Amino acid sequence: MGLADDGLFMRKRLPIISAVLAGPLLFLLIAQVAKAPVVALQARVADPISVWSGLASWYGFQFEGRTTASGQLYSGMLATVAHPWLPFGSLLRLTNPKTGRSQLVRVNDRGPFIDNRDLDLSYIVAQRLGVLDPGVVRLQIELLEEPPRP
Repeated sequence: MGLADDGLFMRKRLPIISAVLAGPLLFLLIAQVAKAPVVALQARVADPISVWSGLASWYGFQFEGRTTASGQLYSGMLATVAHPWLPFGSLLRLTNPKTGRSQLVRVNDRGPFIDNRDLDLSYIVAQRLGVLDPGVVRLQIELLEEPPRP
């Protein structure tokens, strides 16, 4: 067999070799696309247990690094809130009706300690909901989850 025969051999086998190599890649691509809707459904947040409206303000920077009532350290960059009586770890969805923006948060502190206020927001939550400039805003509060009781 000469060099010319080797070229003919490769031209005949190339489509078969390509199919064998491309098959697993195509399978992985199809598997990822098929999984996509399932992943999207898992990200859905539960229906609320309770819904109400309340006034929210935000923590000042002087609390950064201090211990909250739950024992966690306060960070203005975490999506957390203070509430007077909801159990620590409760999951809330807060919505600013004026902007339509929503944010999921966890209760990890007690407060606010000002009459008629329902929530103290961390800095990042206040920023995302548009509460920084006005300072106090009425929000829709949805209780989505309470931690299990011992």
